[in-house]
Amino acid sequence: MNRFQCVADHQRRHGVKRLCTILGIARSSFHYWRRTAVHRARRQEADARLAARIRAVHQESDGTYGAPRITAGRNTDARRVHRDRPRPALLPAG
Repeated sequence: MNRFQCVADHQRRHGVKRLCTILGIARSSFHYWRRTAVHRARRQEADARLAARIRAVHQESDGTYGAPRITAGRNTDARRVHRDRPRPALLPAG
């Protein structure tokens, strides 16, 4: 559990101001975290779809494609993915 989630879970009993002070976070940061929750959830869903596409390209190549070819394979789909987009750790190091 992160500190923001802790504040959200206990805010009714102890108050946001008090919890933020104890945990050493700014109240504005907590409120920003709450306001952007929907965006984070959408990004996580998009990352999960991207991870599935990367695994599929890797499996189709019998494990021979590296990052450049996987990136090219991702970009043949309808949606393009920038090469600098962070990639989740999907495959074991080998």
